[in-house]
Amino acid sequence: MKYMKNGYNKTVYACFTGYVVQAIVNNFAPLLFLTFQGSYGIPLSKITMLVTINFILQLLVDLVSIGFVDRIGYRASMMLAHIFVAAGLVSLTVLPEVFEDPFAGLLIAVMVYAVGGGLLEVLVSPVMEACPTDNKEKAMSLLHSFYCWGHVGVVLCSTIYFRIFGIGSWKAMALIWAVIPLLNTFVFAKVPIAPLTPENETGLTIKALFSKRIFWILMLMMVCAGACEQSVSQWASTFAEKGLGVSKTVGDLAGPMAFAVLMGTSRAFYGRFGHKINLERFMIYSGILCILSYLCISLLQVPVLGLAGCALCGLSVGILWPATFSMAAASVKRGGTAMFAFLALAGDLGCSGGPTLVGVVAGYFGDDLRKGILAAVVFPVLLLLGIMGSRKSKTGLAV
Repeated sequence: MKYMKNGYNKTVYACFTGYVVQAIVNNFAPLLFLTFQGSYGIPLSKITMLVTINFILQLLVDLVSIGFVDRIGYRASMMLAHIFVAAGLVSLTVLPEVFEDPFAGLLIAVMVYAVGGGLLEVLVSPVMEACPTDNKEKAMSLLHSFYCWGHVGVVLCSTIYFRIFGIGSWKAMALIWAVIPLLNTFVFAKVPIAPLTPENETGLTIKALFSKRIFWILMLMMVCAGACEQSVSQWASTFAEKGLGVSKTVGDLAGPMAFAVLMGTSRAFYGRFGHKINLERFMIYSGILCILSYLCISLLQVPVLGLAGCALCGLSVGILWPATFSMAAASVKRGGTAMFAFLALAGDLGCSGGPTLVGVVAGYFGDDLRKGILAAVVFPVLLLLGIMGSRKSKTGLAV
């Protein structure tokens, strides 16, 4: 990928690392759900709240950021995001021991790093979008692939660490992960950041944004993209270990890590060959494949096929989030910070709603995660309807 100014290469690498940090925020704690359950005596239904609060708080930050990111600037906002993530990961190791109720400590720690995660979701994509590059769609897909490689790194490195030192030493692993956002804070203090809109132009007002039909279709697609991804991703480790009866090491490697590898492969593939592929058609095929993977996970009783379904789901959902961002950037000119913030809000709503629906339905059926994942098939179905709706809104796409 070629950049018009070499100085922006460092910005691009910092954005890549920003999504690795986002992967740490969303994927480290789920590896410890059963550990939290056993060590602190917290029921699985209550642990579901950690996922829900993480993404709901990210959602609220997405909304609030519309008012202050442009005021304090992208650089200061990006640095704050990384500081919050580092502080939250450190708190995860301390607060459960400080509070009488360990769950309260876990919840506060999750809330701290969720603030950073929410800011990153709003900031990283537009900063990358503003970098001068030859192909915005390919750049966006490549950027989002680093979330997947971060996910792979979190699962693989954590699993190896737990295998060597034991799951009881998880706090040291949390502190190790906290180093990455801390270092990237200093990187963002120095790299060049291009303006999102040309100097003589202003972004659309919220009222103007809301008046566009295509905007609401894109919002629905972002909700579904987030839900399609996280409904399986957040529960893959627990599902493999508890639902399929495999060991934690096998479950983590064959469940969430295989999911992340194939999700990253999908995004990297589009990042490499995107100029030859019809994005809309690719999304439709991905949505259909996502439905099939959900049915595979929830209906087939053979453990190896359930794990294969998790991996297949990663391949299917890879393009959905970055593709929707790319469609929005191309469809709604001068969307600015507000558009990216609302899209991030919609995505985080899906990231919260999807795993929560899985957990609630599973709890209703006696902690049967198969039933919960089957219920979540509604999200890829709605996504396909959204893509079809965008096809009928060609005039909106040209706005």
